[in-house]
Amino acid sequence: MHYRPFGKTGWDVSDVSFGAWAIGGSWGTVDDDASRRALHRAIDLGTNFIDTADVYGDGRSERLVADVLRSRSERVWVATKAGRRLSPHTAEGYTLDNLRAFVDRSRQHLAVDTIDLLQLHCPPTAVYSDARVFDALDTLVEQRWITHYGVSVETVEEALTAIRQHPRVASVQIILNALRLKPTEVFLAEAQERGVAVIARVPLASGLLTGKLSAASSFPPDDHRTFNRFGESFDVGETFSGVPLEFAFEAVEALRPAVPAGWSMAQFALAWVLSQPGTSCVIPGAKTEQQVEDNAAASGRSLDDSALALVRSVYDHVVRPHVHHRW
Repeated sequence: MHYRPFGKTGWDVSDVSFGAWAIGGSWGTVDDDASRRALHRAIDLGTNFIDTADVYGDGRSERLVADVLRSRSERVWVATKAGRRLSPHTAEGYTLDNLRAFVDRSRQHLAVDTIDLLQLHCPPTAVYSDARVFDALDTLVEQRWITHYGVSVETVEEALTAIRQHPRVASVQIILNALRLKPTEVFLAEAQERGVAVIARVPLASGLLTGKLSAASSFPPDDHRTFNRFGESFDVGETFSGVPLEFAFEAVEALRPAVPAGWSMAQFALAWVLSQPGTSCVIPGAKTEQQVEDNAAASGRSLDDSALALVRSVYDHVVRPHVHHRW
């Protein structure tokens, strides 16, 4: 496993880290024992950063992470998120009292006094420019309920607002993959300049960039690839990166020739993310040990100029018209 500095935190985190959304739910059937084995295997292979959230399975993901870490001696940093439990989910709800309640619940689930990294979980856009919200996060740092805080965003514009207006933002989590290139234009360089860590999420575009899906693929009713395909439950960009499937499959097929011999397409997709300057880590999800192993094998890999150029060309000609103006 290879490691990279995580912004200004002083941490060195595994470049291929663990995204714990899938073990909480919204990705079809989940087996807790298999999830625990997957987490153990990830740590065995050197993973030292796990990303979860309080709403992943209503705390299920956080509790599974805690279960595994109780029996491990390695230093593993855990990032969780808060805000999506608000109902209604409005900017006005991001108060110190509400954030404190969410953080306390996550502290209990994770069995810690202090959360390593708390991220605002894709809040309404107005939150990113609200000093009151970030003052509340500063209070939680001062009270040692959290060590660092960051933001999870839907758009590049939200990310830039956060890091330009709030210098204590330690990290930004953003969708970055071979079907979502907009963050490479301005954001990554500015984040790097400001010492802000970048967590790349949805790196496999909800499975599209594994190369294993087709127009005939179907998903269970409790899988977001069924219930959120058109943005019915949350931002449509979280599902298949917001790319209409007919164009997504065209793009995937156009990328196949660039996959090096002996690599899986998922490894190619992860290596593309890791090739982008300014990326701190990538957080593919995994529900099985085999998926963990396949993901971890991408650690330290990079792509040559011809492969990078092909990704850009496919994006510009097939994908850009459908996503670039939105996120």
